[in-house]
Amino acid sequence: MRQDCKFFESRTYANGETVRKCDLDLAPEAPWRCPADCGAFQRRLADVNWKHGSLVTPATPAEPPGLDERGDEIAALLDEAEDIVNAVGPGILAEVEAERTRLAKAAGGGRFGRLLRRKPKR
Repeated sequence: MRQDCKFFESRTYANGETVRKCDLDLAPEAPWRCPADCGAFQRRLADVNWKHGSLVTPATPAEPPGLDERGDEIAALLDEAEDIVNAVGPGILAEVEAERTRLAKAAGGGRFGRLLRRKPKR
């Protein structure tokens, strides 16, 4: 991928996993390549307010065999995987929010809930 593009992003997680992607989702063969004639390519001019973990972007992973011959199939598979993840995302967020709400109610509404809670009538 074009690491000098304004829309290239690379992030390495604590477990060593690295994500390399186009922020505009215009690289169907990511993380290996950008389209040769990408109309959105803009040279990165400055890195402002970015937190860098190292001075070197991790190496591009090896291209899978047959990327040139079966690139469309590989891109379709990656798109399908992305669709699956995007489909379950809202459900997972709803579950997390429901759990937070349940825990907050069980704790009496948090700090302010305990302070503002009505005292039971005697």
